[in-house]
Amino acid sequence: MLRCSLCVHDERTAKIDIIDGRPICRECQVYLRHPVDRERIRAELEELMKDVDRAIVAYSGGKDSTVALYLAKEVYRVPELEAVMIDHGLMAREAIENAERTARALGVPFKVLRYDYSDIFREALLKAESPCRRCSRRTMEKLRKYALKNGYKYIITGHELPFGHHPYRLMSGGVTQIRLLSMMTEKERLEILERLPFEFPELPGYTTNCLVLGPALERYWEKHGHSFEHRRIAALVRYGLMDREKAEKETSRPVVPAEQKKFVYRKLGLDTLFPE
Repeated sequence: MLRCSLCVHDERTAKIDIIDGRPICRECQVYLRHPVDRERIRAELEELMKDVDRAIVAYSGGKDSTVALYLAKEVYRVPELEAVMIDHGLMAREAIENAERTARALGVPFKVLRYDYSDIFREALLKAESPCRRCSRRTMEKLRKYALKNGYKYIITGHELPFGHHPYRLMSGGVTQIRLLSMMTEKERLEILERLPFEFPELPGYTTNCLVLGPALERYWEKHGHSFEHRRIAALVRYGLMDREKAEKETSRPVVPAEQKKFVYRKLGLDTLFPE
């Protein structure tokens, strides 16, 4: 099986061509023609953050949003900051505890808005699809409405991949989403976490907050033979934000604890899919 020499794509997940004797996937070919300038993106981010006086942090309690909260408060010193968690109904208890503990340590007001995303998760498990894009889209819309209602112009998130060549995007209503971790390496993020009261939960999949990701990845693997996280993690390797060894581990088939799987399937009313 051909494997891309620059990222972790293989023939299951991307088209790969032999170029100058090296296998290179189509996504890496685009990147080589139009490379992302890390220094330029970080400089644009620094300039943008000078104008941010009030913002909410999309705070899932996971490691990346925790780093974003720290940066907003301690590095960029946003004068008025609020950490807002959207609990979709299947957030790990450890993530909520991490969020409460870290927000308290940083002195940032913390609010939890609870919603039921069972429709998204149930459909994803039934169809062996990824729930992540729909979940993220709904969450950002709820945060956008919360921002507008409370007079915020900025939503800070913990994404490490930029919007193309920029660390922000304009949303409707005059709200700007800022990906504060744009082009920040995993090593840099882990170094920041060491300063905070953050405890890593043992959850399958590339997550530190979501209970449904592991079972969804497992279902996807059963049908497709690879991870639906493959493309995003391949981009992290391509941009130099994650090393290949870690990426290969994160895209391997997950081992989901029986109790977690049982809890998720029963909560979604899918008991018949769970093998007793």
